[in-house]
Amino acid sequence: MRLLLDTHVVISMVNNPFEAEYPVVRNLLISNAATGVVSVASLWEIAIKSRLGKLGIAIPVEGIPDFLDASGVEIITITVPHVIAIAMPEPPTRDPFDRLLLAQCQTETIQLVTVDRALAGHPLSFRA
Repeated sequence: MRLLLDTHVVISMVNNPFEAEYPVVRNLLISNAATGVVSVASLWEIAIKSRLGKLGIAIPVEGIPDFLDASGVEIITITVPHVIAIAMPEPPTRDPFDRLLLAQCQTETIQLVTVDRALAGHPLSFRA
């Protein structure tokens, strides 16, 4: 099983409360029952919020890709099929990052790990 880790989950990994906040996901990843995947969209969102001073992270933004790689997490790019896909059913959120993550899940046949209440009940989501 491949799990797309949403931005909140990536921040938790970087800031190190991951084990306490997402024990089920952590155990799936450690046991190799699941493979973690992160979208470039999440890295972009972290970079934007960090530079605006709306987010504190434990390592420099530039170091996050190496951190994820060392953690065994794959980074996926944004492709044309991801951008033009409409995740069905359409989510109630208008957040373009959330919509893109769901479109990537649909296109790549993966599940989104999220704590976002607007996305938690979506068929493409895996409740963290």
